[in-house]
Amino acid sequence: MPVVRPADTVTHELHGVRFVSCAAPRTGSRELCAWRGEIPAGAEGPAHTVSREEILYLLDGELRVTLDGRTEHITAGDTVIVGAGTTFALANPAERPATTWVTTSVGLEAELADGTRIAPPWAR
Repeated sequence: MPVVRPADTVTHELHGVRFVSCAAPRTGSRELCAWRGEIPAGAEGPAHTVSREEILYLLDGELRVTLDGRTEHITAGDTVIVGAGTTFALANPAERPATTWVTTSVGLEAELADGTRIAPPWAR
């Protein structure tokens, strides 16, 4: 049974957000990836279209989530299902950080509005 300890995680930063990779092929997962997102107060990420379904669970704080132009305010305990092909944006309008737990399948990619493609290392 693979157990991933905090010392085994890898932290990445992109657009002011920390992604703490817990489950990925590098840690023994073959099909799924999971990470903790640490979103600072006032952070606003760019809209991007995801290639695979993502499930985002808000552990702590509050966020503004936009899916295909529709915006929702979420609080701790809420789950957001981001379908493949959905344009997704995340912002933390609060005065304190927010923490998420996200899962997806291996190989997730994202495309920014300008056409830039991102293959996040925490989903590889």
